[in-house]
Amino acid sequence: MIKAIFFDLDDTLLWDQKSVKEAFVATCKVAEERYGINAEQLEEAVREAARELYSSYDFYSFTQMIGINPFEGLWGNFADENLEDFRKMKETVPSYRKDAWTAGLKKMGIDNLELGQELAERFPLERRKSPFVYEETFDTLNQLKGNYQLLLLTNGSPELQNTKLEITPELVPYFDQIVISGDFGRGKPDPSIFEHALSLMGLQKDEVIMVGDNLMTDVLGANRAGIKTVWINRHDKERNEVIPTYEIKHLEELFSILEEIKEK
Repeated sequence: MIKAIFFDLDDTLLWDQKSVKEAFVATCKVAEERYGINAEQLEEAVREAARELYSSYDFYSFTQMIGINPFEGLWGNFADENLEDFRKMKETVPSYRKDAWTAGLKKMGIDNLELGQELAERFPLERRKSPFVYEETFDTLNQLKGNYQLLLLTNGSPELQNTKLEITPELVPYFDQIVISGDFGRGKPDPSIFEHALSLMGLQKDEVIMVGDNLMTDVLGANRAGIKTVWINRHDKERNEVIPTYEIKHLEELFSILEEIKEK
């Protein structure tokens, strides 16, 4: 019998990709208006420069283990003092942002350090201004609350994930527990973070179900921990070798799955 539901945060309940996209659009528009360069091409150039730079840092393997992507590095401050690698990130991100934006501009034929710095400072402001929550999120949580225990299981830096929750404060009260990989020290798909979540709830693996959008973190990790999985695949992604227990397109489809499990 299912007693609790574990939810991923980014691109499961919060539409993080859209928030990042909107922040890029607003920031790149500044350069377009000033220099007439194509904002979309600049965005692509900065994304590419950010990925390249990010993967060159010695804390890159740590960011992969905790689950912090290059675009979070463009706006997070990583004031998390609990791990040495977060201290390194905190020291590095100001220059990382400036270098990523400056390199993107250079690719567009504009060699301007001051503009790079200005856009690097602008992006975090725009990202904070644009939190998006899927329309179905609150309806789903409203129906679940009281009938199931709810736990939020998210990869990332505690400071950054808590910032996302601060700018969408209405999400937090739904959850009995919030587990952030940067606090725990390992991220999804490591089964230990799922086992930690189970122990917090005092539940067995067959009493919970994990809902998330990422096959390689949410589904793979829960599979490894012996927990049933629901893959939310809103954008018709191809399935890889990781097999979820269930696949849905909208969160509301979760209710028929829960009914089906009850009847078994």
